[in-house]
Amino acid sequence: MGPHPAVAAIRLAVRRVLHDILTELNTTVGVPAGTAAERAPGRPPSPLVLVACSGGADSMALASALAFEAPRLGVRAGGVTVDHGLQSGSDLRAEEVVLRLRELGLDPVEATAVTVGRAGGPEAAARDARYAALDAAAARHGAAAVLLGHTRDDQAETVLLGLARGSGIRSLSGMAAVSGAGGRYRRPFLQVDRQTARKACMVQSLPVWDDPHNTDPAYTRSRLRHEGLPALEKALGKGVVEALARTAQLSRDDADALDTWARQAEAGVRDATGVLECAKLYALPPAVRRRILRRAAIEAGAPAGALFARHIEEVDRLITGWRGQGAINLPGKVVARRQGGRLVIRQG
Repeated sequence: MGPHPAVAAIRLAVRRVLHDILTELNTTVGVPAGTAAERAPGRPPSPLVLVACSGGADSMALASALAFEAPRLGVRAGGVTVDHGLQSGSDLRAEEVVLRLRELGLDPVEATAVTVGRAGGPEAAARDARYAALDAAAARHGAAAVLLGHTRDDQAETVLLGLARGSGIRSLSGMAAVSGAGGRYRRPFLQVDRQTARKACMVQSLPVWDDPHNTDPAYTRSRLRHEGLPALEKALGKGVVEALARTAQLSRDDADALDTWARQAEAGVRDATGVLECAKLYALPPAVRRRILRRAAIEAGAPAGALFARHIEEVDRLITGWRGQGAINLPGKVVARRQGGRLVIRQG
């Protein structure tokens, strides 16, 4: 008798991602850890894949699936839990997660404490601190990848948050299955719903911790999860989460294609000195032109995270709605101005 359907689903999702990682590393697939082939002289050590685990249902399900699948593919499996220090007893809870991961057979396993700043609000600050810690852990252990437990439900929430910001198709793309420097971060569960992950934990008798922040109405994502999405499902039916996740993938494909077009078109809109020519920019479709303007602003020193659609729209009007207006101030003390048919973007 095979595993419970929920357990089979999470294991299949992880197996596919591990196959992708091994293929990219050009490592022999299907050699179990500890075999003679692995111990052969000159054979490189088995790649290490870490799981980022909070102790919640999604990441515990991911850790269990990684612990099961990794040895079958000749992959070493480890884990990292990040203590954000935002709640009383968070250090003790991190130690508990470490013990649970070790019980699953993961090694190396570590807890790392971070200091959460204030920049961008509490959710963004915690996320930035967490990813910095995961980057450091991956580098310290020489990990080939870090698995993250974001589910299809998380993806749907991300799409709705992007829609509310009104910042274009890229924000509707949600979270990428592969992201980070060198494709470090992998999200195997983007096609797995949250309930499946929780069910997998239950049938495997895995203890899980429910973060009170996930139900705290002070957090935007929590309000969306417990009020916004249920209201949408009540009005539109139960397929909303799946449809939003599908929208994310379609949007990502479109955004990637437009990014490629913009990169290819950029050389053709610059003069011999590399300055952007307004007439040539004007001839491009708006979606392509604005991508070129955004890239130029970032290259000039504007922080990508602070550069919003409204900034690019203002710069775009120097091309499409030229009335002799003055320079446009952008984040990072970058200034965009039109000079004699050319668009100059540089540090002020």
